[in-house]
Amino acid sequence: MLLLIPGILSADDLSQVREEVNAGRFVDGRSTAGAVASKVKNNEQLDASSTHALTRFVRDALMRSDAFMLAARPKAWGPMLFSRYTPGMAYGPHVDNPVMEGQDGPIRVDLSFTLFLSDPRDYEGGELVMELAAGGQAIKLEAGDCILYPSTTLHRVEAVGAGERLAAVGWVQSRIRRAEEREILFDLATARANLPNTAEVAAAQALLDKTQANLIRLWADG
Repeated sequence: MLLLIPGILSADDLSQVREEVNAGRFVDGRSTAGAVASKVKNNEQLDASSTHALTRFVRDALMRSDAFMLAARPKAWGPMLFSRYTPGMAYGPHVDNPVMEGQDGPIRVDLSFTLFLSDPRDYEGGELVMELAAGGQAIKLEAGDCILYPSTTLHRVEAVGAGERLAAVGWVQSRIRRAEEREILFDLATARANLPNTAEVAAAQALLDKTQANLIRLWADG
Protein backbone atom coordinates (compact mmCIF):
# COMPACT_ATOMS: atom_id res chain seq x y z
CA MET A 1 0.00 0.00 0.00
CA LEU A 2 1.27 3.45 -0.95
CA LEU A 3 -0.14 6.09 1.36
CA LEU A 4 0.08 9.84 0.79
CA ILE A 5 -0.15 11.74 4.08
CA PRO A 6 -0.54 15.51 3.68
CA GLY A 7 0.51 18.14 6.16
CA ILE A 8 2.94 16.24 8.36
CA LEU A 9 4.85 19.50 8.82
CA SER A 10 3.13 22.85 9.22
CA ALA A 11 4.46 26.00 7.56
CA ASP A 12 6.24 26.96 10.79
CA ASP A 13 7.66 23.44 11.15
CA LEU A 14 8.92 23.56 7.56
CA SER A 15 10.65 26.88 8.12
CA GLN A 16 12.44 25.50 11.18
CA VAL A 17 13.47 22.27 9.46
CA ARG A 18 14.69 24.02 6.32
CA GLU A 19 16.70 26.50 8.38
CA GLU A 20 18.45 23.70 10.25
CA VAL A 21 19.01 21.67 7.09
CA ASN A 22 20.48 24.59 5.18
CA ALA A 23 22.80 25.41 8.09
CA GLY A 24 24.14 21.85 8.26
CA ARG A 25 27.15 20.20 6.67
CA PHE A 26 26.40 17.98 3.70
CA VAL A 27 28.39 14.87 2.78
CA ASP A 28 28.35 12.42 -0.13
CA GLY A 29 25.12 10.41 0.05
CA ARG A 30 26.88 7.23 -1.02
CA SER A 31 28.35 6.96 2.47
CA THR A 32 25.08 5.46 3.77
CA ALA A 33 24.16 3.34 0.74
CA GLY A 34 24.59 -0.40 0.45
CA ALA A 35 27.00 -1.98 -2.01
CA VAL A 36 24.45 -2.07 -4.84
CA ALA A 37 22.66 1.22 -4.15
CA SER A 38 25.92 3.15 -3.89
CA LYS A 39 26.51 2.51 -7.59
CA VAL A 40 23.34 4.39 -8.58
CA LYS A 41 23.15 7.00 -5.80
CA ASN A 42 24.17 10.58 -6.51
CA ASN A 43 23.02 13.03 -3.85
CA GLU A 44 24.13 14.76 -0.67
CA GLN A 45 23.04 14.17 2.91
CA LEU A 46 23.40 16.02 6.16
CA ASP A 47 26.21 14.66 8.30
CA ALA A 48 24.33 12.17 10.50
CA SER A 49 26.31 13.17 13.59
CA SER A 50 24.53 16.53 13.63
CA THR A 51 20.94 15.48 12.94
CA HIS A 52 19.80 13.93 16.24
CA ALA A 53 17.58 16.85 17.32
CA LEU A 54 16.22 17.31 13.80
CA THR A 55 15.41 13.60 13.55
CA ARG A 56 13.50 13.74 16.84
CA PHE A 57 11.57 16.79 15.67
CA VAL A 58 10.45 15.14 12.42
CA ARG A 59 9.76 11.81 14.10
CA ASP A 60 7.53 13.53 16.66
CA ALA A 61 5.58 15.14 13.81
CA LEU A 62 5.10 11.73 12.18
CA MET A 63 3.93 10.24 15.46
CA ARG A 64 1.27 12.94 15.79
CA SER A 65 -0.24 11.77 12.49
CA ASP A 66 -3.04 9.24 13.04
CA ALA A 67 -2.78 8.11 9.42
CA PHE A 68 0.95 7.43 9.68
CA MET A 69 0.68 5.57 12.98
CA LEU A 70 -2.28 3.43 11.85
CA ALA A 71 -0.60 2.54 8.56
CA ALA A 72 2.91 1.94 9.92
CA ARG A 73 2.24 0.74 13.51
CA PRO A 74 5.92 1.30 14.37
CA LYS A 75 7.70 -1.15 16.60
CA ALA A 76 11.13 0.37 16.01
CA TRP A 77 12.55 3.27 14.02
CA GLY A 78 15.48 3.12 11.66
CA PRO A 79 17.74 6.03 10.75
CA MET A 80 16.50 9.24 9.16
CA LEU A 81 18.46 10.95 6.40
CA PHE A 82 18.11 14.52 5.16
CA SER A 83 18.99 14.54 1.49
CA ARG A 84 19.71 17.23 -1.06
CA TYR A 85 19.63 16.95 -4.85
CA THR A 86 21.02 19.74 -7.01
CA PRO A 87 21.00 19.86 -10.83
CA GLY A 88 22.25 16.62 -12.37
CA MET A 89 21.82 14.55 -9.21
CA ALA A 90 19.60 11.44 -9.18
CA TYR A 91 19.18 8.08 -7.47
CA GLY A 92 18.80 5.13 -9.81
CA PRO A 93 16.54 2.10 -9.31
CA HIS A 94 17.14 0.42 -5.96
CA VAL A 95 15.46 -1.33 -3.07
CA ASP A 96 16.14 -0.28 0.51
CA ASN A 97 18.31 -2.43 2.76
CA PRO A 98 16.32 -5.20 4.52
CA VAL A 99 18.13 -4.64 7.84
CA MET A 100 19.36 -1.32 9.23
CA GLU A 101 20.79 -0.08 12.49
CA GLY A 102 18.02 1.37 14.64
CA GLN A 103 18.00 3.22 17.94
CA ASP A 104 18.41 0.03 19.97
CA GLY A 105 20.15 -2.26 17.49
CA PRO A 106 19.42 -3.78 14.09
CA ILE A 107 15.83 -3.64 12.82
CA ARG A 108 13.98 -5.40 10.02
CA VAL A 109 12.99 -2.72 7.52
CA ASP A 110 9.30 -3.02 6.61
CA LEU A 111 8.31 0.50 5.57
CA SER A 112 10.03 3.49 4.01
CA PHE A 113 8.90 7.09 3.90
CA THR A 114 9.87 10.26 2.08
CA LEU A 115 8.88 13.60 3.58
CA PHE A 116 9.16 16.36 0.99
CA LEU A 117 10.76 19.58 2.29
CA SER A 118 11.02 21.65 -0.91
CA ASP A 119 8.17 23.39 -2.68
CA PRO A 120 7.66 21.36 -5.90
CA ARG A 121 7.59 24.59 -7.91
CA ASP A 122 11.13 25.41 -6.78
CA TYR A 123 12.81 22.55 -8.63
CA GLU A 124 12.49 20.66 -11.90
CA GLY A 125 12.48 16.87 -12.02
CA GLY A 126 13.29 15.03 -8.80
CA GLU A 127 10.18 12.85 -8.84
CA LEU A 128 10.14 9.79 -6.61
CA VAL A 129 9.20 6.95 -8.97
CA MET A 130 7.75 3.66 -7.69
CA GLU A 131 8.32 0.73 -10.03
CA LEU A 132 4.99 -1.11 -9.75
CA ALA A 133 3.60 -4.03 -11.71
CA ALA A 134 1.34 -1.60 -13.59
CA GLY A 135 4.29 0.66 -14.45
CA GLY A 136 6.17 3.53 -12.88
CA GLN A 137 4.27 5.89 -10.59
CA ALA A 138 5.88 9.32 -10.26
CA ILE A 139 5.36 11.19 -6.98
CA LYS A 140 6.19 14.83 -6.33
CA LEU A 141 4.42 16.20 -3.28
CA GLU A 142 3.90 19.56 -1.65
CA ALA A 143 6.41 20.54 1.02
CA GLY A 144 5.42 18.98 4.33
CA ASP A 145 3.63 16.01 2.72
CA CYS A 146 4.81 12.41 3.14
CA ILE A 147 4.62 9.19 1.12
CA LEU A 148 4.75 5.89 3.03
CA TYR A 149 5.47 2.70 1.09
CA PRO A 150 6.66 -0.89 1.57
CA SER A 151 10.44 -1.14 1.67
CA THR A 152 10.24 -4.04 -0.77
CA THR A 153 9.33 -1.57 -3.54
CA LEU A 154 11.85 -0.87 -6.29
CA HIS A 155 12.08 2.91 -6.62
CA ARG A 156 14.23 5.76 -7.89
CA VAL A 157 14.59 9.54 -7.82
CA GLU A 158 14.62 11.23 -11.20
CA ALA A 159 17.41 13.67 -12.00
CA VAL A 160 16.90 17.24 -10.84
CA GLY A 161 17.06 19.63 -13.79
CA ALA A 162 17.04 22.92 -11.92
CA GLY A 163 16.66 24.14 -8.36
CA GLU A 164 17.15 22.10 -5.21
CA ARG A 165 15.22 19.11 -3.86
CA LEU A 166 15.29 18.61 -0.09
CA ALA A 167 13.66 15.62 1.60
CA ALA A 168 13.78 13.56 4.77
CA VAL A 169 13.77 9.81 4.28
CA GLY A 170 13.42 7.15 6.94
CA TRP A 171 12.49 3.58 7.78
CA VAL A 172 10.28 1.67 10.20
CA GLN A 173 9.95 -1.84 11.55
CA SER A 174 6.23 -2.45 11.98
CA ARG A 175 4.53 -4.46 14.72
CA ILE A 176 2.54 -6.02 11.86
CA ARG A 177 5.06 -7.73 9.62
CA ARG A 178 2.96 -8.55 6.55
CA ALA A 179 1.95 -5.69 4.24
CA GLU A 180 -1.48 -7.14 3.45
CA GLU A 181 -2.28 -7.44 7.15
CA ARG A 182 -1.27 -3.83 7.76
CA GLU A 183 -3.58 -2.76 4.96
CA ILE A 184 -6.52 -4.70 6.40
CA LEU A 185 -6.01 -3.08 9.81
CA PHE A 186 -5.68 0.36 8.23
CA ASP A 187 -8.92 -0.13 6.27
CA LEU A 188 -10.75 -1.29 9.40
CA ALA A 189 -9.53 1.72 11.37
CA THR A 190 -10.51 4.08 8.55
CA ALA A 191 -13.99 2.55 8.30
CA ARG A 192 -14.38 2.81 12.08
CA ALA A 193 -13.37 6.48 12.08
CA ASN A 194 -15.87 7.29 9.31
CA LEU A 195 -18.88 5.86 11.12
CA PRO A 196 -21.20 8.46 12.63
CA ASN A 197 -20.95 8.69 16.39
CA THR A 198 -24.55 7.77 17.15
CA ALA A 199 -26.30 5.25 19.35
CA GLU A 200 -27.63 3.48 16.26
CA VAL A 201 -24.15 2.45 15.09
CA ALA A 202 -22.62 1.83 18.51
CA ALA A 203 -22.95 -1.95 18.15
CA ALA A 204 -21.21 -1.87 14.76
CA GLN A 205 -18.41 0.25 16.21
CA ALA A 206 -17.93 -2.19 19.07
CA LEU A 207 -17.81 -5.14 16.66
CA LEU A 208 -15.20 -3.39 14.52
CA ASP A 209 -13.15 -2.62 17.64
CA LYS A 210 -13.32 -6.28 18.67
CA THR A 211 -12.34 -7.48 15.19
CA GLN A 212 -9.42 -5.10 14.95
CA ALA A 213 -8.13 -5.96 18.43
CA ASN A 214 -8.30 -9.69 17.75
CA LEU A 215 -6.54 -9.36 14.40
CA ILE A 216 -3.74 -7.42 16.07
CA ARG A 217 -3.42 -10.26 18.61
CA LEU A 218 -3.09 -12.71 15.75
CA TRP A 219 -0.64 -10.69 13.70
CA ALA A 220 1.40 -8.56 16.11
CA ASP A 221 5.14 -9.14 15.98
CA GLY A 222 6.01 -8.69 19.64
